[in-house]
Amino acid sequence: MSEVNSVRILKSVGQFSIPTGVTAIAFVFLFAAVYLGLIGIVMLIWPGVVSMALGGPFLNGLELAGPYMFLLMAGVGTLIGWGLLRLNNWARRAAIVAGLLGVVMLVPAVSAAAVDFRPSLLWAGLGIIVRVMIVWYLFQVPVREAFAKG
Repeated sequence: MSEVNSVRILKSVGQFSIPTGVTAIAFVFLFAAVYLGLIGIVMLIWPGVVSMALGGPFLNGLELAGPYMFLLMAGVGTLIGWGLLRLNNWARRAAIVAGLLGVVMLVPAVSAAAVDFRPSLLWAGLGIIVRVMIVWYLFQVPVREAFAKG
């Protein structure tokens, strides 16, 4: 039995569960949201205690906007993670857009690191790979069907 047919059978019986990959992606978004939210709150309560550079891996330059950007992105990440766990199609689309934007925002970092072959090339390249894997997974037919209403 193909995976597509098993998704249809599970939905028709009413025993549909969240695909494991979707759960993992949702927890990635929720982890990033908690991380950014905690840093944003600390920056608001105790200015200067933590560096804005701590948000660099997730915000890719947007951390320079200050603690409110941390909190805004924490809210967006929480919404996307929550929506993915509830299998809302808008959350799948938002996760795809966030992943693609993350790839675009990491291209300058990879290009700059590749010029003189810095160790940050590995981390920025890994960031692109993870984001592309998330986008690719969310475009798969069984995953799209899991999010389909009906």
